[in-house]
Amino acid sequence: MKLPSQRVLAKQLDVNRSTIVAAMDRLVSTGVLEGNSGGGTRVAVVGEEELTLYDSQGDQLVSFPRRHWNGYVEDGIHYPNLPLVQTINKMEFVPHMIRLGTGELSPSLLPEHTMRHLFSEIASSVDTVPLSYEEPLGSLQLRRQLCLEMEQRGINASPSNVLVVSGALQAFQLISAGLLERQSTILLEKPSYLYSIHAFQSAGIRLAGVPMDSEGLQISALTRLKQLRQAVLLYTNPTYHNPTGMVMSEARRTRLLQVCGQIGLPILEDGAYEELWLDHQPPTSLKARDTSGQVLYVGTLSKTVSPGLRIGWIVGSERVIERLADIKMQTDYGSSSVSQLMAYHWLQSGSHQRHMEQLREHLRVRRDVMLELLSQEWHDIATWQQPTGGFYIWVTMKGTFPLHKLFEQALSAGILLNIGTLYDRGSSRQLRLSYAYASIKEMKFAMGKLAQLIRIQGWKS
Repeated sequence: MKLPSQRVLAKQLDVNRSTIVAAMDRLVSTGVLEGNSGGGTRVAVVGEEELTLYDSQGDQLVSFPRRHWNGYVEDGIHYPNLPLVQTINKMEFVPHMIRLGTGELSPSLLPEHTMRHLFSEIASSVDTVPLSYEEPLGSLQLRRQLCLEMEQRGINASPSNVLVVSGALQAFQLISAGLLERQSTILLEKPSYLYSIHAFQSAGIRLAGVPMDSEGLQISALTRLKQLRQAVLLYTNPTYHNPTGMVMSEARRTRLLQVCGQIGLPILEDGAYEELWLDHQPPTSLKARDTSGQVLYVGTLSKTVSPGLRIGWIVGSERVIERLADIKMQTDYGSSSVSQLMAYHWLQSGSHQRHMEQLREHLRVRRDVMLELLSQEWHDIATWQQPTGGFYIWVTMKGTFPLHKLFEQALSAGILLNIGTLYDRGSSRQLRLSYAYASIKEMKFAMGKLAQLIRIQGWKS
């Protein structure tokens, strides 16, 4: 903060200017103020250490802690992102950076033309643009439309069972704040996307990983881990799992519901990617099989239509949905009314189904190109499984190489990677490669360049 001039301060405080000069000199000497030549006098950026003022004889006048906004940076209850995640978040917006691990669609795959046309139609046809708040659960017409969409996936719900949220991430934050006690533990697949964010940890919730095999999370470990960690729920992303791309088998889903029912373990199902099938439709969701209300389901339009709309939803019992709606009203008083109107018309007009058919074709081509590049460039340095949908290929290196070093070298070459330790500290030989964002031309360059960087460093198999 810049102080007024000495003349103005003297007039405001009704003292001689010499008194102001003496006082300011004292404050500059103690570090409270700082002066710049020609730039006036400002309040200094001070830390949290104690500040003591003395008179001219050296006697203490007053002592108080120095305090500045910067001193509060580490005091908030919400954990900061991991340093690597912070770097990724910043570098994603650097021009011409090849984003080889990004978990979103390329701008070229977003339905910009259709959206623009739909915006125009809405503006000319609706009686009023919703500029006010929506009701606590969200737009009723959108919730009704979401129920129709979910019915096609085998999920039966009424509008009172649906809460509109600002993306799946907000759903997790609401659940952690509104349904779980601090210091409680949730089980989840290991590796998992949840390890790379702090939606639960910042609410004082602990995460305990459940190992995975070729059919999904290993149910044999659930009972032991629930008892050992006194877990209160299981989070699972069973369809095109992030980051591995794995699909939980039909038999495993049936068994999972049985076991969780027997041991009293509610399930939080993340269905963000389940529409993104490429070869064949996946098994029906856990929520579609739920007959006792043990599954809380989270869906989103961010992975299929537009991350900018910020529209997701939670499906659960009326009592749970009302509780979460109350927390959401305290948080942001409802998701964007305009976005909810747009999402309703997008779904109701049939645009979504047409878009999904085209999107699957484009993603199928991109996936096949990435797999071919892996076969050509990486066959001797890594292994992987062909994903049947979603965005990701989980690559495991055959030898030892410090992936943090590869991350830095790739970044210098204009390539942004998502390394495995973001999703599990033990995944030190894995990379999450995405075929959804980078162009085919960028993928070809990046995959060849990365293989070159690895070989130059002397890969040890």
